[in-house]
Amino acid sequence: MMCPTLNSIVSSLQRNGIFTNSLIAALTTAGQQLFSSFTFSCPCQVGKNFYYGSAFLVIPALILLIAGFALRSQMWTITGEYCCSCAPPYRRISSLECKLACLRFFSITGRAVVAPLTWLAVTLLTGTYYECAASEFASVDHYPVFDNISASKREEILAEFPCCRSAPADMILVRDEIALLHRFQSQMLGWILITLATIAVLVSCCVARCCSPLTSLQHCYWTSHLQNERELFEQAAEQHSRLLIMQRIKKLFGFIPGSEDVEHIRIPSCQDWKDISVPTLLCVGDDLRGHYSFLGDRVGEDNEEDRSRGIELKP
Repeated sequence: MMCPTLNSIVSSLQRNGIFTNSLIAALTTAGQQLFSSFTFSCPCQVGKNFYYGSAFLVIPALILLIAGFALRSQMWTITGEYCCSCAPPYRRISSLECKLACLRFFSITGRAVVAPLTWLAVTLLTGTYYECAASEFASVDHYPVFDNISASKREEILAEFPCCRSAPADMILVRDEIALLHRFQSQMLGWILITLATIAVLVSCCVARCCSPLTSLQHCYWTSHLQNERELFEQAAEQHSRLLIMQRIKKLFGFIPGSEDVEHIRIPSCQDWKDISVPTLLCVGDDLRGHYSFLGDRVGEDNEEDRSRGIELKP
């Protein structure tokens, strides 16, 4: 069991956005290196290098972006409370709530793009994917070795450059120069992406704070309030649901799991099984409380034992 001091340290680190983003970036970098080492192999064929290299460059970034949004519970909270138009309008959303929801969405977006931007930056700085994708489009008109070679043959030779296959000495020199050129272009794109991302983060943070209806202290308190609200609600919901389920299970079977008091154990009737087969999970109609249990409504009533005619097992 985790000691209180270590637990507080871990909790403080989890609330620190810089630490979380740094951890995500480090894990993404390590994953990219492993992914490149074991899975990437340029086909070195005309018409395939570009699609293969581009796929390894872009598709993992898109997957990480989607996962960054999907794995955050706050995203689904905002979607359910403010963006879902199919549900009945039980309450009116104020302009202040909309502004706060936008702030939460921008915060979620900022953390969701850390992994894909890290992937793109690392892959561009490495240059392997870009070199494979751009190999067919290198300009070699100024090299005399390609003067007497047809255009189709040029494409085949250029497509084979990333594989470093055996070639004449003058062709190896051209291959090395083109590889250095592609590495230069890829790394420049990587540094440009890092610069633009840094500027975008700085500008977005400034704009969000300027347009925020909260002061800096209020924003700090609000962030802490949301975190504590989520933690305490989950604890209370878990305890409440366990107590309610235990109560209904006891009325259905006559005892609760782990209890030694099995004197009033009973076998549910056929009607009981029919009742618990139809879940009622939504607050609909005029029912102010709503039902969220798969055990059905009949089981939760006090007179269930008299109406269900269950079989009593006497000890």
